[in-house]
Formats: sequence, structure tokens, C-alpha cells
Amino acid sequence: MISKTLNTFANNGGARQCRTSVVFRKDNIMGYIEEYYNSYDEDARLLLRHGRVEYLTTMKYIRKCLSGIADPSIIEIGAGTGRYSVTLAKQGYKVTAIDLVQKNIDVMKSKLDGTEDIRSIQGNALDLSYIEDNSFDLTMLLGPMYHLYTKEDKLKALLEAVRVTKPGGYILVAYCMNESTVIQYIFGMANPPKTSGEKIFDKVTKDWRCMSLEEELFEMIRTEEIAELDSYLPVERIKLIATDGATNYNRQVIDSMDDEMFEKWMSFHFATCERQDLVGASNHTLDILRKL
Repeated sequence: MISKTLNTFANNGGARQCRTSVVFRKDNIMGYIEEYYNSYDEDARLLLRHGRVEYLTTMKYIRKCLSGIADPSIIEIGAGTGRYSVTLAKQGYKVTAIDLVQKNIDVMKSKLDGTEDIRSIQGNALDLSYIEDNSFDLTMLLGPMYHLYTKEDKLKALLEAVRVTKPGGYILVAYCMNESTVIQYIFGMANPPKTSGEKIFDKVTKDWRCMSLEEELFEMIRTEEIAELDSYLPVERIKLIATDGATNYNRQVIDSMDDEMFEKWMSFHFATCERQDLVGASNHTLDILRKL
């Protein structure tokens, strides 16, 4: 519930982060993440109508980044159970998939029939020293930034991702957004519950930044904070995308749509997902970068 969705922000350029699979500086953080992903079914979420919006949007922009590249090589850092990595491998791409949680890797391997060109590694987004520089045409962090609590760690993960990417290659970074969490999980509740003896409004700062503890797993971010992180990297931003846009504000309606209506919703979503006046209100965003 709220304890799994509201997250911490430091006030002055410190920790401003988000949601999925790879952060480990302390044993207890690793334990929280492993416990969560050992019981959470991410694939099931992405198969629901509202989850498919995020998935279909991400895949659309992955394909755009890969278009025109002969025999591209791909790495996904924080691959989870392989929703993207396995799909891309089955489409004939060469993929390296890294994840913290061994159960996720085991599930990923169970989806393979042995014909795919994919290697899976249990590893840390903060240290890819076993990967050579300039190795991949496309690098994806579709989860690690969800679980990093300091600016230092976020930059470390981002710099590692950039390092292993070829010059001119693309880096796709997923984030969880602050404002959608405030709107849906604070004001979206008619009678907000109490969490650990505190009122739910104690979970936000005076300027409405979500606050969390490490055991709450996910930390949220704002668009200006993403831009600040990018400013430290040898990259250019191509686009910042709202991967689910308004979908999660009305997820029950989206999940109940028939195929025809869902197709119309996707048409609306694709027509608006690049609008920068709307991006910050999305639950998830995708930062598309190119290495200089």
C-alpha cells in the first residue's frame, strides 16, 4: 500500500530516486528488495491492460532506438524476470540481462528454450566492472533507479550504464514520478490510513516530496531532478517519455476495456506521451539518452 509506494527525498541535491531491481550498499537493503521481488509478480502487472500501456510504450521506443542498427547488442540492468530481455532475445537480438534477485533470474531462464542469444547474470547496477567499456548499442535501466536513495548512487549507476554503452548508443532509464504518487496514494484515498502510527500526510515534505525509508523500497523523482542527473553525464537527451501517462489514474476502467476501446486509449496515449507539460504527472517515465 502506501508504505510500498511513498519514498524518500533529501532536501538539497541528495537522494531523489524511484522503483525496481538493483541497489545494494547494505545487507538490509538487499534483503528488502529480495523479499519484495521474491513475492511480487511483475509480469502479471505488465500483462494487465494498465500495465501493458507501460510495456507497449517502452517497447515502441526500444524499437525506435534499435532501428537502423545492424546486429545490435543489448544490455538490460535490473532485468527482473525478463519481460523485456526475453522478448528481445526471442526476436533475435543479442541480450545480456543483469538482475540482483536470483529468483528473478531463475524465472527468466525458465522462459527460454535454449535457442535465444541471451546471457543472464546476477549483478549490481552500481558495479559493472566485469563488462567492458563501449560494449552495447542499447543499455536499459528499467528498474534500478527505483531503489537508489542517494544522488551519489544514482549517478554511479548511470555512469556505469553510460560506460558500457558504445559512443552513439542509447541509454533508456525508467523512473517513478513524485506527483502521481501524491495524487493517487494520498489525495486518492477518501480516508487515508495511518502508517506506522503516523498520518499519511507526514509522508511528504512541505513542498510535497514523497518521503520513504529503505524498507519501503521505492523512491520518487521529479522531471527537473532527472534533468539535473543527466547534466553530469556525457549524453544528450533525445526524449523524456510518459510511459503510462494518465493510465494509472483510471486503471480499473482501462483494465475493463474491450480490445477496440483499449486500442483507442493507446492511440490517445501515444499522441500525448511526449508532451512535456504532461510527463511529470505520469506514474513512470522513460529518459532516452544518447552517448556522446
